[in-house]
Amino acid sequence: MTAALALERVTCTFISRENRDQRYTAVRDATLVVAPGEFVSVVGPTGCGKTTLLNVAAGLLAPSAGSVRVHGELLEGINARAGYLFQSEALMPWRSAFDNIVAGLEFRGVPADVASAKGNDWLKRVGLAGFGNRFPHQLSGGMRKRVSLAQTLILDPKILLMDEPFSALDVQTRQLMENELLELWSADRKSVVFITHDLEEAISLSDRVVVLSAGPETHPIGEYAIDLPRPRDVSEIRLSPRFIEIHAEIWHAMKDEVLKGYAQQQQ
Repeated sequence: MTAALALERVTCTFISRENRDQRYTAVRDATLVVAPGEFVSVVGPTGCGKTTLLNVAAGLLAPSAGSVRVHGELLEGINARAGYLFQSEALMPWRSAFDNIVAGLEFRGVPADVASAKGNDWLKRVGLAGFGNRFPHQLSGGMRKRVSLAQTLILDPKILLMDEPFSALDVQTRQLMENELLELWSADRKSVVFITHDLEEAISLSDRVVVLSAGPETHPIGEYAIDLPRPRDVSEIRLSPRFIEIHAEIWHAMKDEVLKGYAQQQQ
């Protein structure tokens, strides 16, 4: 089976603007393969290069070495088959929730009646029917995340790239959003690369968890299949003995890297 997304021996080196002899290699020789319909989470110490890898997958950053393939085709430029959900909000404050959701369709030239029908459908699917006329400042944090999800999914991307999308939410809202994400994903299983610093979140959501080393020159140091049954309720699954066993196994592998990353930040 052809991988939906394949980062093959990717290296990302940045050159200082002030001194071109100074170089920083954020990622070295990293390989990440995601199967069609697979939900993969990437965890690692803060600042290790998780977002760098996601930007390479999105085509926002060209690797210094290595390659990216999308459904077998070499990626050149922006990954048009991927939708990117950023950590910070990307909603346009002057547009209503509905207008934010359909913005991508408008930019693609989709007829207004078709865009309107799809926009209303996605408002219902993310639980915001009746809130379409609200502006972002009139919505709670969880509601704004639902709008962002609908804004991304309405374009029907084959791959979802998610960069700590729920990190700013309170614990209760975060778990609600995680369950909603799983429900939406299970209806039309897209390939997902989910970046998070929260190991519990990664295990709760994923089919597989990839662990990165501390930077610089970060690279995968292990990957773990998550054999928890689906469908899942993220709050309930975390109480299961198997979840606790998986968590202990992964944390044992990444603990030293987290401590190493923390020590580097103190220097």
